Amino acid sequence: MKMFFDFLPVLLFFIVYKMYDIYTATAVLIAASAIQTVGHRLIKGSFEKTHVITLALVALFGGLTLALQDETFIKWKPTAINWLFAIVFIGSQFVGKKTIIERMMGSNITLPSVIWVKLNLAWALFFVFLGAINIYVAFSFDTDTWVNFKLFGLMGLTFLFIIAQSLFLVPYLKESSTGDQED
Repeated sequence: MKMFFDFLPVLLFFIVYKMYDIYTATAVLIAASAIQTVGHRLIKGSFEKTHVITLALVALFGGLTLALQDETFIKWKPTAINWLFAIVFIGSQFVGKKTIIERMMGSNITLPSVIWVKLNLAWALFFVFLGAINIYVAFSFDTDTWVNFKLFGLMGLTFLFIIAQSLFLVPYLKESSTGDQED
């Protein structure tokens, strides 16, 4: 159920886009993200960090989309966001003692420092790849194809990457659980 709740604003965006246009869909996305964030607070008693970050990004870039009414800006937006994430992931290796991926996942799993760095770099490169492929699709195909790719293609690639990441982590998770049993 949580996955559906998290995915609902994107689903509403897609449905409204197919029924109306990208600007109406963007307004719905902003509203749905705000409702999602506040709803979680009312139901669970706290804000979920991912909802708050998503709402901030959606409000900022969605607001610019509505203000500019420029299809080129809309198509560049996922690339800009993905490349910004890549910069943050790479930069996190030089700020503080932990990479951003370790800060996000470190409370759930224990990995050697070198593996956190590799995982962080893999995510950074993945974000660069997503940004590049978005540009290719956005400017090689029509807007409908791009919207479908943005929703299903980028999400599918992300799921595949997460599966690959999980397979990469399996040997380290076994070592970690074996180590826990010996203590």
